[in-house]
Amino acid sequence: MNYFPWLTLVVILPISAGSLIFFLPHRGNKVIRWYTIGICTVELLLTTYAFGYRFKLDDQLMQLTEDYKWIDFFFYFYWRLGIGGISIGPILLTGFITTLATLAARPVTRDSRLFHFLMLAMYSGQIGPFSSRDLLLFFIMWEFELIPVYLLISMWGGKKRLYSATKFILYTAGSSVFLLMGVLSIGLYGSNEPTLNFETSANQSYPVALEIILYFYIGFLIAFAVKSPIIPLHTWLPDTHGEAHYSTCMLLAGILLKMGAYGLIRINMELLPHAHSIFSPWLIIVGTIQIIYAASTSPGQRNLKKRIAYSSVSHMGFIIIGIGSISDTGLNGAILQIISHGFIGATLFFLAGMSYDRIRLVYLDEMGGMAIAIPKLFTTFSILSMASLALPGMSGFVAEWIVFFGILTSQKYLLMTKVLITFVMAIGMILTPIYSLSMLRQMFYGYKLFNAPNSYFFDSGPRELFVSISILLLVIGIGVYPDFVFSLSVDKVEAIISNYFYR
Repeated sequence: MNYFPWLTLVVILPISAGSLIFFLPHRGNKVIRWYTIGICTVELLLTTYAFGYRFKLDDQLMQLTEDYKWIDFFFYFYWRLGIGGISIGPILLTGFITTLATLAARPVTRDSRLFHFLMLAMYSGQIGPFSSRDLLLFFIMWEFELIPVYLLISMWGGKKRLYSATKFILYTAGSSVFLLMGVLSIGLYGSNEPTLNFETSANQSYPVALEIILYFYIGFLIAFAVKSPIIPLHTWLPDTHGEAHYSTCMLLAGILLKMGAYGLIRINMELLPHAHSIFSPWLIIVGTIQIIYAASTSPGQRNLKKRIAYSSVSHMGFIIIGIGSISDTGLNGAILQIISHGFIGATLFFLAGMSYDRIRLVYLDEMGGMAIAIPKLFTTFSILSMASLALPGMSGFVAEWIVFFGILTSQKYLLMTKVLITFVMAIGMILTPIYSLSMLRQMFYGYKLFNAPNSYFFDSGPRELFVSISILLLVIGIGVYPDFVFSLSVDKVEAIISNYFYR
């Protein structure tokens, strides 16, 4: 038991400090903004300190654990927190992206206090699932973060924001019914007293048929498939990204989608290994189709943010394949892709928002010739697009190739099956430059004249360059030295694979 509640402090601090925003001056937009940035920075530094000095990389068990009895009504409900090698990366990613998303948001003139409070509330809600050691607490945190997202989309989105927000909440909240069924099925199995502890559930042996039939695996899979997203449950994503404010898009692409992938690893793969072994070939097939489908659909999107959204769906396919490979290499590649795409996807949406601030256009066929007018934005957008298409030296290249090797080295699949899957994945990687480079061509090249006022043609400022370069340095750093990320998760990944699949 950890004696100082580091994780409780990390989870509670953002929303608690955010509540004080309503006591700040109503028209003090700059004060509110810098207060929020300060809270995010303190939270990130606190998290980094706790993990850097209190987390032991060579320990496969959960660390910084906390276990408090919270509610005693019909049964005991515990506040159980802890982190392992799989969760530490997403938590740090959450802190980094949320801090930069808050800095990236332009001065908000409408309900500034509510906007920044929701950003901090979402911060707490997204850290919660990554640090939960209790299934019911995981579900509560999973649901809690939906509320800030819905309000951020419906109040600060585009013209169709209410439609997009409603579609988002219907998909995500509807899928949560299946998540709750899975939580209750595991918690109530074989005991009069609910057992919701992750460690206890991981050591519990379930009949294979029971894992699959009684909402165990299938219920969790549907819930996480919507959030990831996995086709055909992905249709909420392009509409949501197309209408959301770009700071909200950064949180959606950088963190929210990764919660679904984390759930597949933490619950489906770790708690229900027998069912996962049966379903893994189907995950491989769906992930492969997803890469090709989304990469083929993306070039047909006129809306810039929708094109980037479909590229996110395509890249998430590699994560699904890595999870389904049932190999050390494949799962490590999936975790690296979670971190890599979190950075790259968030930055692309940020740069798309920056371009909209200047030209007030969202349709690619109306753009053109921006490279001369805004060369700094053109340079950063081009470099991040290269990172998205897995340019060597960038994090995306390392992550996707490690997933490739994970499939090829997997002991579960026949050689011809592995070769076929790898060939189709390679086609997807070839399609990626097509939509990425065509997007750059439509935006920045040519001599098309804009109808937008010339006053919007100003290049990237210090704030925008800081956000872009901060993430770019991490993308290059991980691409050059990916062992930094692997050192966090490799021991836990080996434990999952050896203890649950080859015993």
